[in-house]
Amino acid sequence: MAVELLRVVAQSNGNGEYAVIVDTRAKRPGRGAWLHPVPPCVQQAIRRRALTRALRIDRPPDTSALVEYVEALDQHGNRTGSKEHEHTVKSR
Repeated sequence: MAVELLRVVAQSNGNGEYAVIVDTRAKRPGRGAWLHPVPPCVQQAIRRRALTRALRIDRPPDTSALVEYVEALDQHGNRTGSKEHEHTVKSR
């Protein structure tokens, strides 16, 4: 069974802080991280600081845009991920 993952990238705001933004086309430059687009996976990635490590940034980023995006998908039933999967972030 194929599972679609959501790509996110860290965008610098210029003063050493970052925001995680959703890259729906997987075309944005920079290091990306992949995760299941379901709220439990996103919350687990945030809690474990997996995004900070996967994106190789030095401090926890602002994840509000990611959380809002995934919650909107979940509310509209448009999610493509599966709740059955355990891993939250896939990076190399």
